[in-house]
Amino acid sequence: MGKYEYLALLGACVLITLPLEFVFRARVWRRPRRALHALVPVLIVFGTWDVIAIALGHWWFNPRFVTGVTLPPGLPIEELAFFLVIPLCGLLTYEAVNTLMRWVKRA
Repeated sequence: MGKYEYLALLGACVLITLPLEFVFRARVWRRPRRALHALVPVLIVFGTWDVIAIALGHWWFNPRFVTGVTLPPGLPIEELAFFLVIPLCGLLTYEAVNTLMRWVKRA
């Protein structure tokens, strides 16, 4: 896989958790404001953290596993995708578990 490994891993996370939206009616995609509340702090805090760490040379990405497409401060596009995909997958999982717990409680 090489340069697409990071993106493939993120894609797998989406493929695994996306059915939760439909099977357990997580409704993450139907409530974009709530999703933004989960995404914006992650993007700001960890995006800033990564940019600073990359600039200081404390953090780097192995060129064998990233595409080489970077945002202006040197942040790989895969890392930005990580900050979007992982919180959304976590929110999908959280909402699905909540729905499942409500179903169990009613039974």
